[in-house]
Amino acid sequence: MAGELLLVPIGPLSPDLLPWLGEELRGRFGRPWTAGPAMVLPAEAYDAHRRQYRSDDLLERLRAFSTEAWRLLGLVEADLYTPGLNFVFGQASLSGREALVALARLHPSFYGQPEDVECFRLRTLKEAVHELGHTLGLGHCPDRRCVMHFSNTLADTDFKDADFCPRCAREVSRLA
Repeated sequence: MAGELLLVPIGPLSPDLLPWLGEELRGRFGRPWTAGPAMVLPAEAYDAHRRQYRSDDLLERLRAFSTEAWRLLGLVEADLYTPGLNFVFGQASLSGREALVALARLHPSFYGQPEDVECFRLRTLKEAVHELGHTLGLGHCPDRRCVMHFSNTLADTDFKDADFCPRCAREVSRLA
């Protein structure tokens, strides 16, 4: 598993998501991927008052994985938050190995719109690339089209590309 990207389902996921995302990420980072063991969505991470899960708790569980993987990317069909923010699309350990993508708010159906698989997948890819970029030490980019631009809203995510701008791409090739 050394050198591989480990995709970790946290709770149930659509069975075709990991293979599709793994291949997309392999193309962007040049690393093979493998599906990790599924994690149970921990009840103790749930905040009943907010009706959301604490992303920090899930990242901590990913950190506890004993693996030689290059990076670990957790994917969860839940609404997540971290203290100080109403929600997060994802979160990562800056310059660490662990990242997380919260899929719930990436679905058009979350906002009462018809489900659109292609739209959902593109949003998922953008968030996954963004969070993995953070694990490589990249911060937020001022280029609104760059995948490393901060997404304060879903409109920001939809506007940006799924790839790094030239400056961030140079950093990724140096660091990955």
